[in-house]
Amino acid sequence: MASKSGLDTVDHGSDSVEEVNKSPTKVQELNKADLDDEEARREFLSRFTAEDDHRIMRKVGWRFLPLIGFMYLVKQIDFSNAASIKVLQPGESRNVLTELNMSADQYNWVQTVYYIAYVLFEIPSTLVLKKATPRKWQSRIFLTWGIVVACHAAIQNAAGFYALRFLLGAMEAGFFPCLAAQMCSWYRSDEYGRPIMWMFGFQNFSGIIGSLLTYGISYMNGVGGLSAWRWVFLLEGLTTILFAGVIYYVLPDYPKSPRSSRWLTPDEQQYLEYRLTENAPKTDDAVFDKSEIIASLKDPKLIGFTLSQFFLNIAGYGLSWQLPTITTSLGFAGLPRNQLLNIPPAAATVIGIILAAWFLRRAYIARPIFIHALSAGILAFFIVLCVPVSNGAVYAAVVLGNAFYFVFFVPFWAWRSATLVGTTGTAFTLALQTSVAQVGGVIAPQLFQSKYAYNGYKTSFIICTASVAIAILSNIWLTYLTWTVEQDTKNVRRERIRAEREGKVYTGEDVKLRN
Repeated sequence: MASKSGLDTVDHGSDSVEEVNKSPTKVQELNKADLDDEEARREFLSRFTAEDDHRIMRKVGWRFLPLIGFMYLVKQIDFSNAASIKVLQPGESRNVLTELNMSADQYNWVQTVYYIAYVLFEIPSTLVLKKATPRKWQSRIFLTWGIVVACHAAIQNAAGFYALRFLLGAMEAGFFPCLAAQMCSWYRSDEYGRPIMWMFGFQNFSGIIGSLLTYGISYMNGVGGLSAWRWVFLLEGLTTILFAGVIYYVLPDYPKSPRSSRWLTPDEQQYLEYRLTENAPKTDDAVFDKSEIIASLKDPKLIGFTLSQFFLNIAGYGLSWQLPTITTSLGFAGLPRNQLLNIPPAAATVIGIILAAWFLRRAYIARPIFIHALSAGILAFFIVLCVPVSNGAVYAAVVLGNAFYFVFFVPFWAWRSATLVGTTGTAFTLALQTSVAQVGGVIAPQLFQSKYAYNGYKTSFIICTASVAIAILSNIWLTYLTWTVEQDTKNVRRERIRAEREGKVYTGEDVKLRN
């Protein structure tokens, strides 16, 4: 049956642009001079029903969400393998530390060097996104970093390890801000938690998959004359190289890009852009707009969001990096079953991320309030790690602290997306913020040097706790700066939910960005 808007008369399963364009469209009915007119936009949106909106967004969801989930899954497995292999065959001749003649402190530099490169190349990599197109640029990122990961299997000394980790950071730079910026062109800020849920949910599901993979590959130790840790790098690198081809053929670009017309009608393409807020990046935006960069640099919210992410990263990355070592040191499981102790933290995080996204979509409270509650939870669990408690309490704090840290970023990035402006401004702001914030990743591994091991790294966790406290202060300041926009976002989201229940698409006044 056709919907009220008449859109269902089109065969949506067809990839033929010619077939789709046989009949007049709503876009063709509008005068070109009226396309930027607010009244024309509202009139166009009013022709769609809630059923139309659900159908169109389902099409977008099926195109994007599973793919970006797997992108994050592959990325995180490749990223975290350096921490996991450290506790493969510890003390034996084929352990990575023994084979490369590295101390634990030297090994910490493996992660630090990675983040140094990430910070240096994050901005230039992200600014290329619009020119290169998301599909081509993300394919390049995965292909090149997959090659670098596979090359890790040939490492012969610490210098070679550092060099490859630097290259890995350089090749991966831009992955998250490019993906986050692209999602701003497809999803509204009040529904941005959904793609973030898929990204971070799969990112943490990788903790389960990665632990199982490392556990299984540990039994390949010595096969073909290679140590287990070399097999981990080789097999995961080759998988990433193959996955780059999937990204090239599947990942869409923007709503009104030529390739999008293969699976969206002209009406649907226009609808996807008209439903966005006025500050969202659009398909026809300039490849580069210097004024948006200048405006971004003058915005005090950039400082607030960067400080919050930076200090949270010091604590979160420190815990993530040290997680396999902590769980192994508790003595709950022997080798190689110690890898399985990393599964509960990942599982708890995935469940938390799903619940957070569900809660966000219902707009019960403003997002900053939700963020403050999560921040309080992170602080509480890091405090537990600072005081003498039983091994069971340490493990519980590690599981829940890791979960709360990752869940925090679901509302955080949705909050951030409401304050981004334009294609260049969005890409630059996300790149600058994440590159500076990744300095937290440079610092975090160095907090867990062997000299702090004597008391279970209590000193390290005290520093992490202080970092969380500073992030909370930044979030309080940001709440003051963005409260009006956040209240508007909550209220519009509620109006959209109300209109949806009535079978309509909300066409009232939308959220306006107020500086």
